[in-house]
Amino acid sequence: DVQLVESGGGSVQAGGSLRLTCLVSGHTANRYCMGWFRQAPGKEREGVAAINIGGSTYYADSVKGRFTTSQEKTKNTLYLRMNSLEPEDTATYYCAVDRGVVCLTRLVSQYKNRGQGTQVTVS
Repeated sequence: DVQLVESGGGSVQAGGSLRLTCLVSGHTANRYCMGWFRQAPGKEREGVAAINIGGSTYYADSVKGRFTTSQEKTKNTLYLRMNSLEPEDTATYYCAVDRGVVCLTRLVSQYKNRGQGTQVTVS
């Protein structure tokens, strides 16, 4: 079974930065897409970023230029670097992975495997 565990969330002031980490285990697909989505209370899930096996990245317009996702394949780890955080970024952030899917940011919340989430609060 594929398991994902996020860490790195916390509380920061507006303008601050955080780096989220997602440790992935049990995932061996050769063709996959990994990414991040978030959900704030009372709001729909929003895909934030995605990255495919070749390293191509995709971002939601709301975070473009501020967030960067990357992967370290040797460590089975996915990262989300978040700069210039805004109160509107407050949400629970989840990482997700699936195989044989179209790698689009808006689809990440639908991927088969996801973590338990980590809370990010910006004030």
